[in-house]
Amino acid sequence: MRTRAHVERLGVRAVTALPAAAQRRLAGRPVRLDGNTLATDLQLLLRLQRAVRAPDPATVPVPRGRALVRETAWELGGRQPVGEVRSLRVADLPARLYVPDGAPARGPLLVFFHGGGFWAGDLDSHDAACRFLCREAGVRVLSVEYRQGPEHPFPAAHDDAVAAYGWTLEHAGEVGADLTRLGVGGDSAGGNLAAHVAIEAARSGWPCAVQLLVYPATLSRRDTPSSRLFAHGFYLTEEFMDRATLLYARSTPPDEPRLSPLHAELPAGLAPALVHTAGFDPLRDEGEAYADKLRAAGVEVRATRFPDQIHAFLNIVGVPGTSRSAVRRIARELATSLG
Repeated sequence: MRTRAHVERLGVRAVTALPAAAQRRLAGRPVRLDGNTLATDLQLLLRLQRAVRAPDPATVPVPRGRALVRETAWELGGRQPVGEVRSLRVADLPARLYVPDGAPARGPLLVFFHGGGFWAGDLDSHDAACRFLCREAGVRVLSVEYRQGPEHPFPAAHDDAVAAYGWTLEHAGEVGADLTRLGVGGDSAGGNLAAHVAIEAARSGWPCAVQLLVYPATLSRRDTPSSRLFAHGFYLTEEFMDRATLLYARSTPPDEPRLSPLHAELPAGLAPALVHTAGFDPLRDEGEAYADKLRAAGVEVRATRFPDQIHAFLNIVGVPGTSRSAVRRIARELATSLG
């Protein structure tokens, strides 16, 4: 597997360095689905994955699947310099604090939860993304690793997320957080956790200035047009999503509001939301449906669909291209939201 990872890493660097016209010739005919056109650089990356026969993490034993998620993130995340990185324990959970260059003693902070279907992903898989957000937005990022299935099924991750946010409120000085500029965020499963934390914060009267939801999972059982259209061939697969249900949700009812925020009763006082979806993502429709639900509840929402992107584009910041540009835009919106 080291050989495969090495070949893939070299291939990624090679194809992303090519001129746009050369990338298009290698990628072949544009991929168009549901009114969207897949970015040429992503079409090439997906073709490279197929060429090296990269396995779907959901088709191998759980430990190997977790390692594959981490390896892919390393290959695509690159080295992202940032002012300071500090390891710590947050509510007895592993965590990592990222501080931008020149940060004051207290400033805006985003509590961040990684994606991975509630069974994969960790601090390392999202290290590059958190570094990039920290640097580009100029805000502290506190990334928290939570318990996952199958070892710790629902509601372990959700309980951990709320505990981590509560810990941050109590230890704001330790992490340099200005509580008037504190937000919560995450991608995919982490976006689900962030949405849950934002709801609990509103119910508890806790400060929360923004909820950053990047292609959030808002349904535990899905049957949407995007989940059918993009179930195969665009990184996140139906098998990966099914494993998330099997290992974490298990027999939990599909309308359980913590697992499926689309079924939640939204309280008053919810934080403004930044909702970002990808045009070629199985989770696209449920993320956009949640943005609509928030709006209907009177929440200030800024929703952006990146029509040419795939699931996990947040992690593709180590190579020049459309994904890094998209994440830079997310970082700028976060900077504006947290002042």
